[in-house]
Amino acid sequence: MATIYRTAQRMAHESPVIFWSLAIGFAGPIMVLTVPPIRKSFGYKQAERIPTTFPVPNRPRRAVSGYEDS
Repeated sequence: MATIYRTAQRMAHESPVIFWSLAIGFAGPIMVLTVPPIRKSFGYKQAERIPTTFPVPNRPRRAVSGYEDS
């Protein structure tokens, strides 16, 4: 365990870009598993889904009139 810590500490000092890239990269999958239960425990409710289609009226279509292009 000490060697992992020393290696991470050395990498953080010598190449911080690679160190933080790996740290953020490893945190992503962990957050996928831990964040939803935490949000649920705080009482978060998902927003209503955005409609993907426009509701079509339940009536016959009327012909367009009053425009000069027909």
